[in-house]
Amino acid sequence: MNDLITEINAFRDERNWRPYNTPKSLAISISLEASELLENFQWCSSEEAVAATFENIQEELADVLIYSLMLASDLELDVPQIIREKMKKNALKYPANPDQAINDSSNS
Repeated sequence: MNDLITEINAFRDERNWRPYNTPKSLAISISLEASELLENFQWCSSEEAVAATFENIQEELADVLIYSLMLASDLELDVPQIIREKMKKNALKYPANPDQAINDSSNS
């Protein structure tokens, strides 16, 4: 993970983009790129979207992850640690119930 973050930051720094990559601008960029990712799924099923726009889905997801990792780096966050902490909170908030089945066609 650290090697990837170093590579991302080097790419940014080689282009002198650091002054423009404030935490606020990175958070905005994450939201914008997530919206671009979502556009792939608008007006079609998940299966149709993946079949028709798989490459674009990969690229937009990569953009979301790149901006997220830059933000985490700039805020000196330990990505695996904050994910594990959030997963612990989620486990308490949403305990596993193997008898409960999700039957909602809106998720397709």
